[in-house]
Amino acid sequence: MDLNADLGESFGAWTMGDDAAMLAIVSSANVACGFHAGDPAGILATLRAATGAGVRVGAHPSYRDRAGFGRRHIEMATGDLTADVAYQLAALDGLARAAGTPLAYVKPHGALYNTMAADEKVAHAVYDAMALVTPTLPVMGLAGSAGLRWAQERGIGTIAEAFVDRGYRADGTLVPRSEPGAVLHDADVAAARMVRFVTQGVMETIDGGTIELVADSVCVHGDSPAALEMARRTRLALEAAGITVAAA
Repeated sequence: MDLNADLGESFGAWTMGDDAAMLAIVSSANVACGFHAGDPAGILATLRAATGAGVRVGAHPSYRDRAGFGRRHIEMATGDLTADVAYQLAALDGLARAAGTPLAYVKPHGALYNTMAADEKVAHAVYDAMALVTPTLPVMGLAGSAGLRWAQERGIGTIAEAFVDRGYRADGTLVPRSEPGAVLHDADVAAARMVRFVTQGVMETIDGGTIELVADSVCVHGDSPAALEMARRTRLALEAAGITVAAA
């Protein structure tokens, strides 16, 4: 099972997460492209560190929303959104090549990720951007979502993703961050949930039930205070269960 985290999100003197420590744990890194977080020097440093650690790298584009950390939905003309995402992909692709590691996938961030899971117009705007800049790369998206189905219909490869540290609704969508239970804070509880998910194919939901899901990768959000411990304990729990942690 692939274990990924969102990295490259520091900006100037403002540090977000511990990229170096996280790269020693995860097998894939979703690197910010500058529109929700990150600056060129920091992004390049993260890409170089990922290269040194042998960690697979994906582009993590977002809405143009630094103040909201990319977690606010923004209404945009389709062409404008395609251009914004293409710009981010091109920038990160260039920096990744300079760092000696090619991009392996595209994983939209935050509100863009959640919106394109259910909004066909937004999803295709992102896929149009990928066709312009990264036509051979797969997209990483929410397991079981319509967004991944639309990608497959266009012949785009997909990587289905589940979340270590996010609450799930009974319909397979994530609990909105504005609601209780959206984010898991107990690393042991989250790790145990992931072991059950990977071994049994079921995800526990906020209402106490379970849903069936299939995923190729699981994510820990790198910006949460407990992110490092969450990732470490998840990896240890998976390996203790006989599951190899490696890029898909």
